[in-house]
Amino acid sequence: MSALGTSKPPVPVPSGDGGGDRVRLGRELSHPPRDGVSNLCFSRHSNRLLVSSWDKSVRFFDVEANQMIAVFSHKRPVLDCCFHDDQSGFSACSDRVVRRLSLDSKKSFRLGIHDAPVSCVEYSCVAGQVISGGWDNTIKCWDPKSGPGQALVGTHNQPERVYSLSIEGYKLVVATAGRHVNVYDLRNMSEPEQQRESPLQHQTRCVECYPNGTGFALGSVEGKIAMEFFDQSESALSKSYVFKCHRLTEGGRRVAYPVNTSTFHPVFGTFATGGCDGFVNVWDGSWKRRLIQYPRYPTSIAALSFNRDGSLLAVASSYTYEMGERPHEPDTIFIRDVNDVEIRPRPRANTIPALPQ
Repeated sequence: MSALGTSKPPVPVPSGDGGGDRVRLGRELSHPPRDGVSNLCFSRHSNRLLVSSWDKSVRFFDVEANQMIAVFSHKRPVLDCCFHDDQSGFSACSDRVVRRLSLDSKKSFRLGIHDAPVSCVEYSCVAGQVISGGWDNTIKCWDPKSGPGQALVGTHNQPERVYSLSIEGYKLVVATAGRHVNVYDLRNMSEPEQQRESPLQHQTRCVECYPNGTGFALGSVEGKIAMEFFDQSESALSKSYVFKCHRLTEGGRRVAYPVNTSTFHPVFGTFATGGCDGFVNVWDGSWKRRLIQYPRYPTSIAALSFNRDGSLLAVASSYTYEMGERPHEPDTIFIRDVNDVEIRPRPRANTIPALPQ
């Protein structure tokens, strides 16, 4: 899943009260990107991390050693990345190319090409395919085991530019401009299983499937999250809801900040969201409660990722130019240790008030 950004260089400013005590924010990775972070993701098998950036690179980190193992240079800003396994990954680049990244050889290879910038890329373990989405209004399916020029499995037209996609099992959810949401079964891509309109009123920033495969969460620029289900029965539809988040009172008025990213905890099914307000919030979607808000980060939260067992949370503090050109903190990747107590669902009586509707 990718977060939208821009490719202007950061303007460093002294740390202020927005960043708070940086020690409380987590451990900082050395050698972070020099421009905006578009996405980051942990491996499913280890504490290795990929970070894509508008500085035309994908960085490969060993988080436990706080060591950058490799940098993959691209011709233009990289908009997304994902792991294949511990030895390889994939990148989505604004030069229209989907690349395979060999983490052992530290070389990249062209998997395929779109007709416009590639905005997002995911790998499906169950289907054995790479799924990419582009601003050419298509998603493309690739077989990573095929040779050069033979990897394309299928091209599927979308109603608008693809902004975000998410995979869980055989379910693929594609969110585009114009608030369109298409749901596919990867075993039969001839047409979408469902064609929906987002219940949110403004541009979609991120989509993330529930880890139990029953639905997905949408985040938008209006500071709201929509919790949706694949089941379209009347009883299931009654469980869908929208709530407000990432909103602050500033200058006597309530300001809504874009929700850039969301990620589900792999064990408990609770989820974290990151916004342009610089906060990371953790939610219990079943009980409709916020569990915790971490201390404010130096600037916008561009991307989040839990590791394989949910004991670590990677946080990209990276200005996303929602307020235009202005001085801001440099891009930083923080690694938070996650305490089960703060992330585990709690009985209703022990949680804070319900989510604002």
